[in-house]
Order: sequence, then structure tokens, then C-alpha cells
Amino acid sequence: MAKKNNKKKNNQMNQNLNSQSSVNQNKTAQELEDKAQELKEGTQETVEVLKAAAAGDVKTLKMLEKEGKNKGRGLEIFGVFAKHNFYANGLTPEELRTTLEDLGPTYVKIGQIMSSRLDLLPESYCKELEKLRQNVQELDPALARAVIEQETGKKIDEIYSEFRDKPLGSASVGQAHYAVLKDGRKVVTKVQRPFIADMMREDFVMLKKLAKGVNSVGGRSDDDNQMDLVEVIEEFEKVTEEELDFRVEAANTRYFKENVIEDETKITCPDVIDELTTERIFTMTFVDGYSISKRDRIIEDGFDVEEIGRNIVNSYVHQVLDVGTFHADPHQGNLMVQRETGVPEWIDFGMIGRITESDIKVIQQLVLAVLEKDVETIANAVMSLGAASPKTNRDRLIEDLDAFMDQYVNVTSIDDLDISLLFEEICTLADKHHVKLPGRFTMLVRSLATIEGVIEQLCPSLNLFEIISGKLMERAKQSFDLEQELLSVGKDALEISKKAAKIPAQVSDVLKGVARGRTKINLELTGYEELLNKGGDSIRNIVLALFACIVFIGSCVLCLADITPKAPGGMPAIAAIGLIFSVSLAIYTIQNLSKKK
Repeated sequence: MAKKNNKKKNNQMNQNLNSQSSVNQNKTAQELEDKAQELKEGTQETVEVLKAAAAGDVKTLKMLEKEGKNKGRGLEIFGVFAKHNFYANGLTPEELRTTLEDLGPTYVKIGQIMSSRLDLLPESYCKELEKLRQNVQELDPALARAVIEQETGKKIDEIYSEFRDKPLGSASVGQAHYAVLKDGRKVVTKVQRPFIADMMREDFVMLKKLAKGVNSVGGRSDDDNQMDLVEVIEEFEKVTEEELDFRVEAANTRYFKENVIEDETKITCPDVIDELTTERIFTMTFVDGYSISKRDRIIEDGFDVEEIGRNIVNSYVHQVLDVGTFHADPHQGNLMVQRETGVPEWIDFGMIGRITESDIKVIQQLVLAVLEKDVETIANAVMSLGAASPKTNRDRLIEDLDAFMDQYVNVTSIDDLDISLLFEEICTLADKHHVKLPGRFTMLVRSLATIEGVIEQLCPSLNLFEIISGKLMERAKQSFDLEQELLSVGKDALEISKKAAKIPAQVSDVLKGVARGRTKINLELTGYEELLNKGGDSIRNIVLALFACIVFIGSCVLCLADITPKAPGGMPAIAAIGLIFSVSLAIYTIQNLSKKK
């Protein structure tokens, strides 16, 4: 009976709204408020948006009703999965994409995030999900205007001298409109879709319940290798929550402008208009240009594509290796070319990645270990990057790394490495051996693959990884302290020599103990005391010879360094002293060995 009454009430309300000419202004505003409560009970956001359109705009009201309607959402979700035969056969990449499209904006956003997570999905699925960035249904401009007016407390005409209803682009969370401020500045205002935040939060609640059920049906336990769907969805929820607050993207943009951009004549990014930025709107300076994907147009306009590509790569490498904060979604739509100057410009900082200095050092160690075919160091690097579980077997990991290194047997230079592919393979190996890599690393891997594809299309002659490898080697040289390394080697060698020198005495003590009856062994040696003494002297001399070689090699390396004071002839004094000492020690040791013979 209650449902019939509600239906009757809705029908009556629609009739009243359609006969707007017979309804006065006050009554229309009251109906708008009542409708808001009906659409989204207890949500002040909905009431305020409708009040912003409370001039009797029936068209806007109906659009808001369509945007905010969420009754029976749980049944709708299960219905879509049933339609796509989810439980019977699983989902192919294309079916997964179309399923997410049918489920609505929340799931489209999840799909967009999943497209950059090679650690969670196979590459074929990630590539298919990238299509979700295209053909997103536009938000009606009347709704966009209503949201802006609500957030600013001003009418559109009070803010802008021009506001274009046709959006520059539309996404699952919001869309961007071109406008001109009263002071003449050209800007872009990004507007969040009404109700999208509440809808997404409610969808995530249902998704987590569904995931728990799937985990239970699948019989997941801590001892198997199945994916924890709840954990995955919670990670998506965290990323989405950040994107629902446009102040986060504004802060990211401001950070890039102040800390990442070094020379705006080479590459730049928009400025944030703070007074027109809130949780649900974000205003920045307008980029008067076009996507970097339009290579032919760039050439026609007389710009150097290789110079543009090099500036983009240098900026990206600077972000990763110098700043530790990088654009995590550097696809062609997020890289523009200014129409007048040809300067490339980064846009859309809704998704950024952060990497620590220790991560970078481990990555350097990993790359160099691949070149040196040092499987032990690679295993250490992988386990340093991630978190090993009780199921991780280091010996088996090393066995797989041995097989993995067969494909790099002919790689002798860092320029020969496809770092993006190498990292993807490392991710696969880590997953196989239950080493959970941090999201920041997998985000970097995906970001690298994306920027590689952009550069390959823009200027195929430009070698992205040559630039990256050059930067890595430069960092390795800067962090390499030659004097400290030689001192460390010398200390290690001295410590080894001291311990080695004690071996004959220790052996002698043991033998004396045996001879005196304090120690008993099954084998009793007699008549070898002189031989053992000679053996001890020989070991001591061999250790001294090795130490002489180490000092000699270190001194040769120091000859190439610019260190003062200098000896006659321009050689560093410390190198000359080292050479003289090592040669003298070698001669002394050889003479001792000759005497023993």
C-alpha cells in the first residue's frame, strides 16, 4: 500500500511539474526540496543542488532525478553481472569492459584505475579497460552550472564573462568546461557530477559485501594463492575517494608547478585558480593547444617533435629520479602542445605516484645486478622492494631468476635493456613467489609503459630507456664515494688478513690440545708439525699478496681521479704512495715464498 501511495505521489508531482505555468515560484521551490528528499533522503548536497535550480527549471530537476536515482541499486548490480554470465564463464577483457560500462560511473572509474594495475590484471585486460577513458556520456551543462553556482555562492554571470556549455572533455567523475574570467584570464573549470560521490561510496559498500561473498564461495584461505577481492576493492576505494575531492588534484597540480617544472620554456603545467576551487569544482588556467597525439599537426605547425619528446622524457625522468613524485597517468590525452609556442604541457594530476629514495636505490641495484648477472643481488632487490610472505621460498625464487636471466645473457650495456619490460617481468616473478610489491612500484611500472608508448608514437627515434639509463648511471656516480669505497675495501682486506693470519695459530693450538690429550679426535696426525708450520707461513704470505693486489688496483683507479695533493708528474699523491706500497709488499711476499721453497 505504501509503494502504491508513493507511486501515486510521484505521478501527481510529475503532473504538477509539467503544468509549471499554473504553479507559483514558492510552490515550485518547495516541490524541488521535497523531490530532493525523495531522491536522496538525508543528503544535504542534493537539497542544495536542487535549490540552486529552484527557479522552476523542470528540465534541470528531471536531469537531477536521473543523476541521483539509486533505488534498487543492489539488485541492478547483480542483474548486470547475471546478464554478462559472470558466474558461469567468467569475463573476457571485452566483457569486463562492457560490464563496467553497464554498471555505471563508479565501475567505469574502477575500470580506469584497474587499467593501470598490471599487478592485479593481465596486460590484455588492462589494454581493454583503457577504452573506458573514451566515449563517457556528457553531463548536461545546466547541471554543471548548478554545481558551480552552489559551490561558489555566485551566479555564473558574476564569475565568468564567458562560459561554454559544450564540455572540453567528460569523464566518469566530472567534466571540464572552457570559460573566461572577469579579469580576462582563460580557464578550465572541472565540475563533479551531482550525486556521484554518494553513489560511489554506496557502491563500494555493496562491492565489499559482494567480494566477501565471492571469497567465501571460492573457499579462500591464507594458505592459497587466490586474490583477496576485499583488499583490492578497498585499495580502489581509497584511490577513488581522493579523486572525489578536487582539492587533492589542485594540490597535486600546485606541487608540480612549484617543485617539478624547472624551465617553463621547455615544459609546463597549468596554474590553479584557488578562489574557484573546492571539493567539487576545480579551476585552472586554460591550455590553448592540442593533444600530443596529433603528430602531423605538430610538424605542420613547424615544431620539432624530437625536441618536444625529449623535453617530456627529461621531465618524466626528473619526476621519478629527482623529485620522487611522478605523473601516474601520462597518456596522450594528458599531454598537450601549446598552439603558439609548441611547449608541451602536463595536465590532469588526479593520479600521481610517489617513490622513495630507498626505492630508487633498490631499482638501481636491480638494474646493475641484471647487467652483472648477479642472481643473488636481484633476489635481494626484489625482496627489498616488497613484503615477503611465509610462503616465499628464496631458493625457488633464485632458481626462477636463474632461468629468467637466460634471456639477458647477451645484454652487456644498460642501453640494451627494456626497463619497462624488465620491471613487468619482475612484478610477475614477485607475484609468483608471494612477494607483495608496493602499489607505488606497480604504478611506476604502468606509468613507464604508458610514457614509452607515447614517445614511440611521437618520435620513434628517441630512445626513452637510453635517457633513463643515463640518469641512473649519473646518480650511481654521484652516490659513489671512491675514497670511502677504497677505505672500506682496505678495511675488509685487513680484517680478512688478520683473521687468516690467526688460522695457523688456531690450528696449532688445536693440535697441541690433541697432543696433550685435552682434545680427542678419531684421526691422529704425527710427524706433520713442520709441514703445518710451513703451511701457515704460506697462507700468511698468500693473504699479503692478495692485499698487495687490492691496494695496487685501488691506486690505479685513484690515478684517474682529480685529487690533491699531486705528486711530481701530476699523479695524486695518495695513488703514488699506494703504488709504491703495493709493489714493495708484493716483492717482499714473493721473496718470502721463494725462501720457503
